[in-house]
Amino acid sequence: MSIDHFDVLIVGAGISGIGAAYHLQTQCPTKRYAILEGRESMGGTWDLFRYPGIRSDSDMFTLGFPFHPWKEAKAIADGPAILRYLRETAQTYGIDRHIRYQHKVVRADWSSTDAQWTVTVERGPATTPATLTCNFFYLCSGYYRYDQGYMPGFPGQDAFKGTLIHPQKWPETLDYTGKRVVIIGSGATAVTLVPAMADTAAHVTMLQRSPSYVLSLPAVDPIANGLRKLLPEKTAHSVSRWKNVMLSILVYQLSMRRPALMKKLLRKGVAAQLPRDFDVDTHFNPRYNPWQQRLCLVPNNDLFKSIRKGRASVVTDTIETFEADGIRLKSGRKLEADIVVSATGLELLAMGGIQIGVDGRAIEPAECFSYRGMMLSGVPNAAACIGYTNASWTLRADLVSRWVCRLINHMDRRGAAIVTPRVRDASMGELPLLDLTSGYVQRAAGKFPKQGAVAPWNLRQNYVLERLTLGRGSLDDGALEYSSPAAGTARPLDKAA
Repeated sequence: MSIDHFDVLIVGAGISGIGAAYHLQTQCPTKRYAILEGRESMGGTWDLFRYPGIRSDSDMFTLGFPFHPWKEAKAIADGPAILRYLRETAQTYGIDRHIRYQHKVVRADWSSTDAQWTVTVERGPATTPATLTCNFFYLCSGYYRYDQGYMPGFPGQDAFKGTLIHPQKWPETLDYTGKRVVIIGSGATAVTLVPAMADTAAHVTMLQRSPSYVLSLPAVDPIANGLRKLLPEKTAHSVSRWKNVMLSILVYQLSMRRPALMKKLLRKGVAAQLPRDFDVDTHFNPRYNPWQQRLCLVPNNDLFKSIRKGRASVVTDTIETFEADGIRLKSGRKLEADIVVSATGLELLAMGGIQIGVDGRAIEPAECFSYRGMMLSGVPNAAACIGYTNASWTLRADLVSRWVCRLINHMDRRGAAIVTPRVRDASMGELPLLDLTSGYVQRAAGKFPKQGAVAPWNLRQNYVLERLTLGRGSLDDGALEYSSPAAGTARPLDKAA
């Protein structure tokens, strides 16, 4: 039986995979590709998460694609609207015809002799093994684990007689009308769930061990909507995108250079939305500096409105134990609850959990350096799409996919079948690939590749700079080794020092 062969295999039919497919068929129109999606539908994160109020924490002019303008009025969009947008984009450009659903990739093995990857998938409901081959392997599945989120295991949780759930596994039939709800967490999911549930629940309490920074913005961007009336659609979208890019860079740079000032500004914004007697310094004064963890975005002050109305409250304390009808805190206080939501974060998964092999040798991502935050040292013809931690994911995903297409075309011009990142300086310093102090990042940091202390082995968290380096930078920088199958014999893997 013949094995289906492709020039490029893309893993994941979410934002990254759809964007990658568009650039591939635009910049490399002669290349045959397929998107392998493990689930039954496209959309990635926006199809997986179904909890109440799910929305983006980036505006849609930067989270959306530059080639397909966002047309809805709200710039901070909810999950269903984003999913509609992704499906519309895939259909508009014929990308949906290239998606193979229920194709979960479990292994990818590179052969230098054949200059190709052999990709093993589990196909269909029966997870039947199947094999495909490709010249270039492109991971666009993000770095979140899809089958489960992070549940820390709370003391005494088995004694709880109510409902304990994680947002990643939200029950479709859950009715929280008139129920007492406790949401454990202080991140983006928690601040989204509180106002979404508060209107119908008896009361919602956000129980946090420590606060996060919260920034309120209008859900509707009046400047962007005004530009739509004055300029052509694509021009208005581009101008709005750049406006928001520069604003996000300004906020991040101010946070890095003047953290005390940024803390003051964020606190002032929160205090203005809460009652005068509210204890802002206990509940909205994090122990870390701004952008050491992601800012939590609150559109139209919805979280603060729920608190002002008495529909929701914030408690900063630690859990002593679960009891049959609620949670006992270290302070001695008890929070009665019918439903407890553990918004305690996600689990990260390096390389989508796929087992990678090169010429019969297993690859451990943590032993490799990351070339420009997208390729692994010693691993040929493969890239992984990783977005920014300090800005919209799509901004960098778009740059990475453009760069991958540039690389493929450059290989064709050189007559090279293989490209491999090689570390030339064994003494190069190393840094974590992901630079946030968030718990979900720190728990998985040791499983991800390292970034180097110098270019091109570092990931620059700056869209403007990377637009220049990835868009126009040389593809013959001394770190990329080009070869042919005859020359592509096995050699020691590059590993982190």
